[in-house]
Amino acid sequence: MNKNYIFSQIKSILNKDLPLISNLSNASAVLNQLENINWCGFYLVKGDKLFLGPFQGEPACTVIPFGKGVCGTAFKEKRTIIVKDVSKFEGHIACSAKSKSEIVVPIIKGNNVIGVIDVDSPVLDRFSDEDKALLEEIADLLREFFD
Repeated sequence: MNKNYIFSQIKSILNKDLPLISNLSNASAVLNQLENINWCGFYLVKGDKLFLGPFQGEPACTVIPFGKGVCGTAFKEKRTIIVKDVSKFEGHIACSAKSKSEIVVPIIKGNNVIGVIDVDSPVLDRFSDEDKALLEEIADLLREFFD
């Protein structure tokens, strides 16, 4: 799937008159069109934890502590993390044995992480700098829809 198309589609479906949950639900459906992925969605910050938000894929971990796993580390470090092989990421939280690689992009508003975009793949070393750029651009777009 063309990455420009993914960004354009997400941009076109976002609506400030809709609740955040509705916008993120549709955004996850669009992200699910990325090739060679088996899970995509959002975790939202509440206090010092990430809570499962809208997603596409198998059931997932519902609460991730600050600094734990790939999502919690991206939250803590306020940076995108690409993991080529999740079995080699110390402290990886395995929600699905099918996931082999992962990318997590923090959504930052002001100086605070307010959520993360999480995408998993059943393929080792699936995520590129191009994927990173796309998801960071989507995170920048989405932050305006958080209160």
